[in-house]
Formats: sequence, structure tokens, C-alpha cells
Amino acid sequence: MRSFSRRSLLATTTAAVAVALVPGVAAAAWPSVAATARDYEKDGPHQPVKAAGDSAHTLYYPADLASSTAKHPVLIWGNGTGATVDQYELLFTHLATWGYVVAAANTGQSGSGIEMLDGAKYLIAENSRQGSIFQDRIDTGHIAAAGHSQGGGGAIAAGADPLVKTTIPIMPGPQGTVGALHGPAFFVSGQADIIVPALYVRARFDACDQVPAVYGQLRSATHFLQGDTRYRLVGAITAWLQYHLTGDEAAKSVFYGPNPGPQQDTAAWSDFARNSRAVSA
Repeated sequence: MRSFSRRSLLATTTAAVAVALVPGVAAAAWPSVAATARDYEKDGPHQPVKAAGDSAHTLYYPADLASSTAKHPVLIWGNGTGATVDQYELLFTHLATWGYVVAAANTGQSGSGIEMLDGAKYLIAENSRQGSIFQDRIDTGHIAAAGHSQGGGGAIAAGADPLVKTTIPIMPGPQGTVGALHGPAFFVSGQADIIVPALYVRARFDACDQVPAVYGQLRSATHFLQGDTRYRLVGAITAWLQYHLTGDEAAKSVFYGPNPGPQQDTAAWSDFARNSRAVSA
């Protein structure tokens, strides 16, 4: 096990807007200017830790997890074909600073979604295991599936399982069936991606009409998410999870309501769309 020092993802941080509302309290009216995904690129309040889980998963989580009484939402992750967990560590350590527990499958062949779901099942078992650092610390009702390329297809496959509340397919391969998703989905493409072209990702989004679905195309992004594109994606993923797994109403305005953030942030996003269920959400 080794700890990572928390680092800022932006040279100057934006104002803190991510305040989770107390359950049962009515939400305020939509703000005239929505939050943006860039508001969620700043680090959260926790120090991140990386550790081995079982032999098939690498874990990232807040360093103070054992000393708090909070239950933490979960992200299960699938790598791209032939990729390793370390290649996506920027995202995982960032989410750990926000209080998430990440279970990343140690494989470059995660298209079935099974390897990702095994990570969720491992954490659920650890939540009940006497003496585990995760005992009573996992929010088993708030699990998201995300992945890149083949892992994005795997996230769609995993998202059909009742364990998964929401799904983020990033430049996804053909795996999984979008019609089987039962929770909100955020599809991400790259404008300059020639491996999984944006038109293909858009078609998968268009076919997802049974749940709220959002589509974002990262401006100038290739399939390998180089440069500042990585930070734009990290912020967007964090905002999506903050709303769908923690009820953060500021994060909701990034994607929903009259002034969604990616629609305003045209320097980062070259296309943005929502299906009818997301428009009315």
C-alpha cells in the first residue's frame, strides 16, 4: 500500500460549488448560470491511497476512510484494450480525494463487464467482513460503472446489472447493450478519435432512450486523451458521480436544467446532447 500526496489539477482553483443537500430538502430553483465540469477539477478534501484489493483489482480510496463513519460511493472501472490501471490513475486518485472508493479491474480485457462487477462484489463483501478497513464504509446502493474503449463497452455491459446505478462509457467499444441500461448514462466521445469515432459513440447514445442519457464530445480529443483533455474529462466524471451518487445539486446543473455546463463550455466540449428523459430530469 502506498499513499499519494494530493495535488491540484488546476493552476488556480475555482470556487467550491459541490455541496450535497440533506436528503428530503427541496432543491432550489435552477441557477441562472450552471456549474461547469471545470468546477469539479479541483481536488476534494481527502488524501488518496492506492492499495491492492483482491488479485484482480486495484483500489483507490480516501486515507481517512477507516477513521470516519461515512459510507463511501463506489466506481468500478474497466481499462481499454491492453491498457493498465496506472494509465488512468489521474482519475482514480482525484475521485479518492472526493471520497470515492474505486475498484479498477487489473486487465486490458474487460469488455464483458464481469471483471468490473467482480470489483463491486468484492467491496460489498468487504463491507460486511469483520476487520476489513471497508467494514461498514461502502455505500452499496450507490455504485457506478465507467471505462474507456473496450472498458467503456464493459461499463455498458456492467450497467445492465442491478448493482450499478449509473454508467459512464468513455469512447466505448461495441460491448454491452445500451437498451439494457436501467440507470442514467453519460456517453463521452473525442472529436479527433479515429479508433472509436464520435459518430459511433453518438449512435450508441441515440439508441439509449429508456433512461436519462447525456452525450459529450471532447473538443480535439483523440482516443488516448492527451493534454488538458484529461482534466476536462476528470471534472465531468466527478460532477456526474457527485449528482448521481451523492445528490449534489450543484453538480446536477452541470448536465441538467436550462443551462448545462458543457453547452456553455465550448472551449472544452465540441458537441453536447441530452435525450428527452434527461431534458425533463
